[in-house]
Formats: sequence, C-alpha cells, structure tokens
Amino acid sequence: MESVYEEILYCELKKEGLNVERQKPLPVIWRGQLLNLNFRTDLIVENKVIVEIKSVQEIHPVHPKQLLTYLKLTNLKLGLLINFNSPLIKSGITRIVNNL
Repeated sequence: MESVYEEILYCELKKEGLNVERQKPLPVIWRGQLLNLNFRTDLIVENKVIVEIKSVQEIHPVHPKQLLTYLKLTNLKLGLLINFNSPLIKSGITRIVNNL
C-alpha cells in the first residue's frame, strides 16, 4: 500500500512546515519532442530531495535506477528510496545521489 505511506509521509512533512510536492509530473524531452511517458515523483521535499516510496519484499536493481532517472530529469542531487516493508525503517532507506 505505497499510496497510504505516501499520504501519511506527505501529511507529516507538511505538518513540520516543509514544502512538499506530491505526484509531480516529470517531462521527458527527446530530440526536442515532449514524450508522453507519465513519469511522476512520489514526493519532492523543499525542491531538493526526491522521496521514492516502496513497500516491497526486496529492493530490486530497477528501483534505485528509477530514482536516479527522476533525479536526472529534475536536475536534483539527492534522493531517498524508502521501503516501508522492512523490519526496521532505517534498514529500508537507501540514499541515491546524482553526480555528487
């Protein structure tokens, strides 16, 4: 139920006074043409950090690559991949960086 975790995290971050965008569409332009790919970030916090939320048995190689793609499309530097299906939340957080 990733949507539930996303909604709760969104509410908690907003409650703390942070600027949070939710399900922001990401444009993809190829050779000058806007592609209709419907990429969306889960959360963008303070226009600095993308948070990608998962609730899966295990993180697969495609998950960090997905977040890195979002970072490149937005030109942001830091992303957090959070898997809420971990025994401890701290073991479910992966930091992804773009060109640091």
